[in-house]
Amino acid sequence: MKIQVTSPAFPIFVLLLIASASLVTAEDSQNSPDKTELLNSDGSRFVPKDYYPKFSWDVTPQYFMFGDMERVLLPEEVRWIAARTDFLCIEKSHGLKMLGAAELGAKHEAAEFRKIKPGIKVLFYFNSAYAWPFTSYNEAFTRDKIDQHPELKKFLLIDSETGKLAHRRNVFFFDVLNPQLREWWVDTVAKGVADSGCDGAFIDQMHGFFWLREDKSQEVQRAMGEMMASLKRKMGPDKILLGNNAHQAIAKHVFPVIDASMFEHYNEELLSKESLLQDWDDMLRLAKAGKMSVFRIGVESDPKEKQQQDNARARRGRADRMAELANERLEFYLACYLIGAQPYSYFQYGWGWTLSSGSLQDYPELHKPLGAPTGAYQRISPESWEFTREFEHASVWVNTESRQAKITWR
Repeated sequence: MKIQVTSPAFPIFVLLLIASASLVTAEDSQNSPDKTELLNSDGSRFVPKDYYPKFSWDVTPQYFMFGDMERVLLPEEVRWIAARTDFLCIEKSHGLKMLGAAELGAKHEAAEFRKIKPGIKVLFYFNSAYAWPFTSYNEAFTRDKIDQHPELKKFLLIDSETGKLAHRRNVFFFDVLNPQLREWWVDTVAKGVADSGCDGAFIDQMHGFFWLREDKSQEVQRAMGEMMASLKRKMGPDKILLGNNAHQAIAKHVFPVIDASMFEHYNEELLSKESLLQDWDDMLRLAKAGKMSVFRIGVESDPKEKQQQDNARARRGRADRMAELANERLEFYLACYLIGAQPYSYFQYGWGWTLSSGSLQDYPELHKPLGAPTGAYQRISPESWEFTREFEHASVWVNTESRQAKITWR
């Protein structure tokens, strides 16, 4: 504050009073809560890491994850996605046929996104259970190559009944209990992140096939936690580690080291009213630990889709059918996300993992002004499955039993 004294008779005690008031105001300003401060639904403060992506409640925060084995993104597709998110992952086989290896697809896209949005965070994909052969690092994990690489073959699980390599549709399984596999895997993923210039890794499948060896289930879980902790160290302190369903009980040893967890609703059971209620508790648990979450809905798991498999609509082209269903069900699933959303909770929507599975479908509701939540969600009654929550520019109501919802935008 600049004070101009116009008269020598101006009382000195008035000057002192004004100066004192000015100091108090500055001190109060420093101690008052920042209007941009991110608060969890229980009132606690969310403290993001410096290397996290930008987050805002202005509109629905979105996470994108996509791939196309045939090609890379067109320039207009890069711009379209970058306009909608600051956080994304390049899927496991993206750009393979055009560039020769998936890490090259990730490298290409990371560079393209940063040209137009330098602060965007792009993740490299790798699987901790399935030995997908899409990168140059694991291209030998195929039927016609694996016998030529005994040093890699020893990393794979053996089917106890057949004595041969365990597989699902010819995709082999990593043996997380093998310490040499864990060392190779960590080095490989860290190299993929570095080679692609990505900001961290999305790690799929945190289970380690524990059900194939129930007697060693706890050992498998500990080994998976050890492997993820080693990866986090190897990537470096400024890299993001996002684990798929890493908030679940089977990943209890993984949870302490991840930066984020995806809630992948890949079947109807995970979309039940009980599961959604647990999701909201887990989203808050993650936020209180300073971790991000991705609430991913695949509408191919919607009960409505399951019920219509045999009717005329189901016999139409899958892409058209799924696009129609996604539009029909958006309000319900968006409401399910908003009821439990915390700072650094992201919404992902579609019906698969390819560019043609909804990644490039526009949903106008996701661009409507949202604003920060004004508090936690409210349950209408202990016996009810109706929930409400208020945001600055939206009122949300959902019934997870009848699977109905209403979002009132204002």
